[in-house]
Amino acid sequence: MLEGSTPILVGAGQSVEREVDPHQAQPPMGLAAQAAAAALADTGLGDSLARHIDTIYAIRSFSDSSNRPRLQLPFGRAQNPPRAIARRLGADPVQAIYGNVGGNTPQKYIDEAAERIAQGDADVVLLAGAEAIKTAQEALRRDLALNWQEDDEGSLDDRGLGETLMSAHEFAHGIGIPIQTYPLFENALRARLGNSQAQHDALLGRLCAEFSAVAANNPFAFYGTARSAEELTTVSAENRYICYPYPKLMNARDAVNQGAAVVMTSVAKAQELGIDPARWVYLHGCAESNEKLLVSERVDYHSSPAIRVAARHALDMAGIDLDQIDYFDLYSCFPSAVEICCEALGLDSFDPRGLTLTGGLPFFGGPGNNYSMHAIASLLPKLRAKPDSYGLITANGGYLSKHALGIYSCRPYRGKWCREDPAAYQVAIDRTPGPVFSERPAGAARIETYTLCFDRSGPQRGIVIGRLLDSDARFLANTPADPVLLQSMLAAEQVGRTGTVAAQGELNVFHPH
Repeated sequence: MLEGSTPILVGAGQSVEREVDPHQAQPPMGLAAQAAAAALADTGLGDSLARHIDTIYAIRSFSDSSNRPRLQLPFGRAQNPPRAIARRLGADPVQAIYGNVGGNTPQKYIDEAAERIAQGDADVVLLAGAEAIKTAQEALRRDLALNWQEDDEGSLDDRGLGETLMSAHEFAHGIGIPIQTYPLFENALRARLGNSQAQHDALLGRLCAEFSAVAANNPFAFYGTARSAEELTTVSAENRYICYPYPKLMNARDAVNQGAAVVMTSVAKAQELGIDPARWVYLHGCAESNEKLLVSERVDYHSSPAIRVAARHALDMAGIDLDQIDYFDLYSCFPSAVEICCEALGLDSFDPRGLTLTGGLPFFGGPGNNYSMHAIASLLPKLRAKPDSYGLITANGGYLSKHALGIYSCRPYRGKWCREDPAAYQVAIDRTPGPVFSERPAGAARIETYTLCFDRSGPQRGIVIGRLLDSDARFLANTPADPVLLQSMLAAEQVGRTGTVAAQGELNVFHPH
């Protein structure tokens, strides 16, 4: 029997703005509301559904996601983002929630909303988010004055910044900045696979070319240009290294104007409202898990125990195995995020089913914490067109730090919808033994993984995660800013290279032999 309390997704929408003058362009919550209006229309009820919304989750904007925001905006901000969205729609929710930081949060809050719906604590839920970073950058470049200040009254459950994902020691050495952290995983993965640099570059080019081809056919993509593997891997003035081994085109690009939203309710409420059952999409499985949150505490840099655990629980909840999944969108801020997710799932990186529905963050665009909402919005029409199919979404926050997985289908969910408390299986991940860590290492050492950070003139410094030879204790260090040394590190594999490490002031410095 189909339970009336079963949570379902009944609408999804996306919005995008390209080449619009900043004075006419939408602020972030305007783009979120446009996507939300499209999601309401997708239910078949349109604007009339707005008055039934009792809960709105707004995904946290990038400009509110750090105590040290990368982009300082002098334009003002929405003080109550969910109610700024609600006002534009004519909605008056009882609950207005502003999520915490992380690319995992769209799926995380869908899980939370589903549980609240199943328990009778919410009736009709809207989840929406957007970024207008491209507009902001253009306005700053042209010294334009915009007014993005919005002061909506009403309650607000602000979830804050969330978990601490880096230490001061890590940040001082350059870890905690995504463009400098994900390459550490990539170089560790290359060494683990035993690939030469050329072999691995070819794999990265092929992977990214397939993603770019999907983006090229996506009307909501911001950078929808199909690119060849050769174009993606060829380093040039236009495609310079950001941090080795990633040229510019392999990095997530957040200079976008994009929004996405979904609408959720229960089977009983959908029946009451008259929403066509052909539009219903069920959340068959979901799970959330965290790695050891500090990068310096990870078990290794080429695998994800947390994704492996979450995938097992999500698939078990859905009662299916990976072979029954028809559609995938693996979180794709950098290639290493995709490759490590594949390894954790037991999925080939070139599985013929494809790994992205959008084209991925370097090609579709990276709208802050809200990217995976676009993936979910892209999945719904595919499932409706093939009602017996399943789709798997993986969402990642931080630096492969926080994960949420969802399994969706138009197949009805049988039985009482209930998810396992993630805390029940998080314990095993937290208890996994990791290496001893030294903040003040000294002596002979070897490189566990590394990256080289570039500016337009070339490599400027190396970031090293290493191990002391006598104790195997892990440490963080930078290399000397020696151009000859850095060029030599670019030319040959560095994982396993030995040298000496010592503290110099607040930083550790590794001198390769």
